[in-house]
Amino acid sequence: MTRGRHPVPELNVETVIGDLTDPASLERAVDGCSVVYHVAADYRLWSANPAELYQSNVEGTRHLLQAANEAGVDRVVYTSTVGCIGFVDGGLGDETTPVSLGDMSGHYKRSKYLAEKVALEFAAKGMPIVIVNPTAPVGDHDFKPTPTGQTIVDFLRRRMPAYLDTGLNIVDVRDVARGHLLACEKGRVGERYILGGDNLTLEQIFAELARQSGVPAPKIRIPYGVAWTAAAIGGMISNWTGKPPRAPMEGVRMARKKMWVNHSKAERELGYLPAPAAVALGNAVAWFREKSYA
Repeated sequence: MTRGRHPVPELNVETVIGDLTDPASLERAVDGCSVVYHVAADYRLWSANPAELYQSNVEGTRHLLQAANEAGVDRVVYTSTVGCIGFVDGGLGDETTPVSLGDMSGHYKRSKYLAEKVALEFAAKGMPIVIVNPTAPVGDHDFKPTPTGQTIVDFLRRRMPAYLDTGLNIVDVRDVARGHLLACEKGRVGERYILGGDNLTLEQIFAELARQSGVPAPKIRIPYGVAWTAAAIGGMISNWTGKPPRAPMEGVRMARKKMWVNHSKAERELGYLPAPAAVALGNAVAWFREKSYA
């Protein structure tokens, strides 16, 4: 366990660094805490060793919740993902849409689905857990960046020559943060809440990015089969080189369905009111340019 400077200097907080694979570090981290927000996850759509995602996302969640339970915290907010929500062809998924492990495409989604099941198991045993399912958060302070943020960076660098016929639900990361606070304050134990924004096609997202940045949007739409073949070839090369592919197969498989959802439950029960997606995308463009990502 180490202490150091927080990567978000605007926050006046103490930084304590632990490891989801080190239960002892998590026990020290939650000691004396009344509320735990479990936001950490291994968010990668490709890994040379997929077992790492399950170790962090599933077993790490189990370790943290066990530590929080033993510490007697008053509330836990667990950050799941929209990938654990069922999607409806031609419609909107919500917290009640049926979904199973078999619907999860790739190791990231499978690991998060299993991690959410762990959180629900603890809630069923009486632990005060509320689950939130963010959609595709974009905005400032995306340091790594996340796969979603990388798509925006690649767009700004003019590395997006074409697009797929798919769709995402775009939300400002600040609204997701506010949604976590609202879930802690007003959420019902054992319930899931989608923290979403606007449902947009990828073509619409690129058009808005073009308006915000001045970078031309791609005009070529490629068939899913072409994208799948390119991802398969890229995956074989990555397995040989150990370097992540430009277009991970997991991302291409996720794009097969429009990941559109309805977040009215969070609006109704939490008072959650997100800003338009244009605001989120504009904030992302401004921050990535300010920090010289593009």
